[in-house]
Amino acid sequence: MLKIIYGNCPGAIFNTSLYFNNSYLDSWITESDFARKVIKRIDRADILSAQAIDSKALGVIPVTQLSGGVKTLLLILNEPEKIFNASTCGNNCAKYILEIAKLLDRDVTINLHHIMDFGDGKFTICIENTGTVVHSMKELLPPSLDCIRQEAHVEGKL
Repeated sequence: MLKIIYGNCPGAIFNTSLYFNNSYLDSWITESDFARKVIKRIDRADILSAQAIDSKALGVIPVTQLSGGVKTLLLILNEPEKIFNASTCGNNCAKYILEIAKLLDRDVTINLHHIMDFGDGKFTICIENTGTVVHSMKELLPPSLDCIRQEAHVEGKL
């Protein structure tokens, strides 16, 4: 099941790009159909090798120049025991976050600082801040907004 912690989350890895650049393994890139798919669909690029990506927009780039969203998805997939800041992902990554939660035989927890659009379909997400389990965006919005408002109030932003 996908679990979300909204707002401040001690222990969460906030700078996912920097973390990825210093921890990814070549096998995450070359031995994963999921990596191939998200690199192709999100970054519009193809894997040439463990160190090189052919990007339609940028030409041949190192793996460390993948988008923050792709890096975060690969981290969530390959280190599911850790909590990553998924606010580095755009809404185009949401369906892949849900896919990772289904692929893995364990709960996956992410940290968000905004409301991500998980689409019109049905899903199962537990909002860890409140323990609320939701199955659609209509159900997700009210408790998510409450969590974000509460965090903004605590931080003095409201």
